[in-house]
Amino acid sequence: MVLNGTRRVLFSGEMHYTRSTPEMWPKLIANARKGGLDVIQTYVFWNVHEPVQGQYNFEGRYDLVKFIREIQAQGLYVSLRIGPFIEAEWKYGGFPFWLHDVPNITFRTDNEPFKQHMQRFVTQIVSMMKQEGLYYPQGGPIIISQVENEYQMVEPAFGSGGPRYVRWAAEMAVGLQTGVPWMMCKQNDAPDPIINTCNGLICGETFVGPNSPSKPALWTENWTTRYPIYGNDTKLRSTEDIAFAVALFIARKKGSFVSYYMYHGGTNFGRFASSYVTTSYYDGAPLDEYGLIWRPTWGHLRELHAAVNLSSEPLLFGTYSNFSLGQEQEAHIFETELKCVAFLVNFDKHQSPTVVFRNIPFQLAPKSISILSECRTVVFETAKVNAQYGSRTAKVVESLNDIHTWKAFKEPIPEDISKAVYTGNQLFEHLSMTKDETDYLWYIVSYEYRPSDDGQLVLLNAESRAHVLHAFVNTEYVGCVHGSHDGPGNIILNTNISLKEGQNTISLLSVMVGSPDSGAHMERRSFGIRKVSIQQGQQPLHLLNNELWGYQVGLYGEGKRIYTQEESSSVEWTEINSLTYHPLTWYKTTFAAPVGNDAVALNLTSMGKGEVWVNGESIGRYWVSFKAPSGQPSQSLYHIPQHFLKPTDNLLVLVEEIGGNPLEITVNTVSITTVCGSVNELSSPALHTQGKDPEVRLRCQRGKHISAIEFASYGNPAGDCTTFSTGSCHAALSESVVKQACIGKRGCSIPVSPARFGGDPCPGIQKSLLVVANCR
Repeated sequence: MVLNGTRRVLFSGEMHYTRSTPEMWPKLIANARKGGLDVIQTYVFWNVHEPVQGQYNFEGRYDLVKFIREIQAQGLYVSLRIGPFIEAEWKYGGFPFWLHDVPNITFRTDNEPFKQHMQRFVTQIVSMMKQEGLYYPQGGPIIISQVENEYQMVEPAFGSGGPRYVRWAAEMAVGLQTGVPWMMCKQNDAPDPIINTCNGLICGETFVGPNSPSKPALWTENWTTRYPIYGNDTKLRSTEDIAFAVALFIARKKGSFVSYYMYHGGTNFGRFASSYVTTSYYDGAPLDEYGLIWRPTWGHLRELHAAVNLSSEPLLFGTYSNFSLGQEQEAHIFETELKCVAFLVNFDKHQSPTVVFRNIPFQLAPKSISILSECRTVVFETAKVNAQYGSRTAKVVESLNDIHTWKAFKEPIPEDISKAVYTGNQLFEHLSMTKDETDYLWYIVSYEYRPSDDGQLVLLNAESRAHVLHAFVNTEYVGCVHGSHDGPGNIILNTNISLKEGQNTISLLSVMVGSPDSGAHMERRSFGIRKVSIQQGQQPLHLLNNELWGYQVGLYGEGKRIYTQEESSSVEWTEINSLTYHPLTWYKTTFAAPVGNDAVALNLTSMGKGEVWVNGESIGRYWVSFKAPSGQPSQSLYHIPQHFLKPTDNLLVLVEEIGGNPLEITVNTVSITTVCGSVNELSSPALHTQGKDPEVRLRCQRGKHISAIEFASYGNPAGDCTTFSTGSCHAALSESVVKQACIGKRGCSIPVSPARFGGDPCPGIQKSLLVVANCR
């Protein structure tokens, strides 16, 4: 891509304005810039901007223009992914639900009602960007836009309408004349001049390449980890693997744009997470959910970016060649008359072969790429992480265990069909009733019971395509069943029930844990209860599907907005007493904001499943009772942005579906309490420093300083940043040298050289420096 008349290699990071707060944006963007990024990439979220057809919202954390202006103010560019289908583990894939009810609509194909609405929204966003002067030719930061999103994955489902839609979307986008390129990700046949781009973990291996010689190789989503889902343990992607993938894409595919998805994941506030996705989003990204830097990923990638930028001239203007260095080793060279850069690749995951390149031997670590400046000096190795590590801890600052400060409200179980707003002699589809404005839909039916003499068991059977099903008989809780992200779409509740003679009310609460975000024909997807029957002993099955059903959309407390300060008093709250571990119960209390600037989170491990609000702001769904294979909840800590808090009397409200104990909830501060560095004397000096020696660099987060040195050893220390001990070689001055350099400071650097530690403690042995320090 050409900026200011110059070819550029660009590093980009995805962060979503909707998943953080405007108060967090400046620091997030600043840390992205310090991490060596040139571009911030974001989706545009149609359903937050047009929640009701024709009514727009660009306020608060939905202020797209303010977000882009902040990026521009910090000297970075913007990649704007307008979609407007975005997937993104976001409610309904970013579509507003009213689109579902447009007559004769079929999403994402050659369908006139859909194309009309899509064109109107895309045009509106482009016009807004133009009016604000935000496109690059206007002096703005937006250098590229995206239309559609991974369409190739679903295109076959639409037959001949698919390719026609792709051509239409391309022509529509180009016709808006933004003055910057458009791209389509995962669309190998993107029509000219739209650029086809890659998404994935290993685009250096999987990308088919640009479909025209005039298009650059762009990687729009390099997944930095896997997004977590309820019932699963978090799977983190290693720092080394991310760096290897980036270097391989640049070397093999001549990649000139790499965007990390996500660089900061943030929080799925409210009900915006898609099916079974946790409230915390991509916490394992270079900037964590709270915006903190503690994994080595941020620093290691910063070094990679610096190494690539050091050789941008041969990369962008040089002649490319490659050849084999061995069975699983290869070299990629970019060379001009004056400059040269080489990438030496080792695919072998176990061996460290020595290869000879231009008469110089190089030992390659297992599964690694070494970048050689001037084709002779190693400036970066993907498998050697010299960047700082850290450990993040949650410290309890307030236990909400005073029973007298809590109040409870039992959610009424609807049992009178005559009071239902909707009735029908059929089972209605869940989302068509709720319009995705609540997770909850009550299905209510009467059943007349005539007992038989032999005291036979009565069995209730209910089948649902929603995510959770709670059953009540005559307002008594009789059972619950739930599905999972990768499990079957059908959930079945089978339970014995007690009935009284005569009329009984069966109240079934159907629950969605997020709407779908992907797949063909989303508008046809069907959720909710599909079949209900009662079996009395050996009598014939009594199917209730065509009985008269009553419906209540949402919970009573939701409708009354009892989670807000203004409406909290509209219901009668009682002492909590015996209402812990009680299903379908609202709880409220107040708490003081922790002193200081550390991130704040609630630990909800003692609860079951529900939603939580602070001062009327939903901080998201929780589901700690759905344990992962490890036995731990998928998410225990729930982020409260500082901006949601006031110094005292913060109103905390939860709705609990299954049963939990709010007296064990704690308010926590989250910070980086330990930092660690481990660097070998043969490592390349960091490119962003001026030193000639490799060095251990430590830095506490803002507002904290190094208070103690937990461990320091120059020699051959054993272990790593989590388990460590001195080895057979250890400089006696290690601790005193490090303490003198670091104690009381926010950051420090210690060269890994014998001179610094009073001489060589053991000649002939390869040495390193391992330091573990505490921040407070």
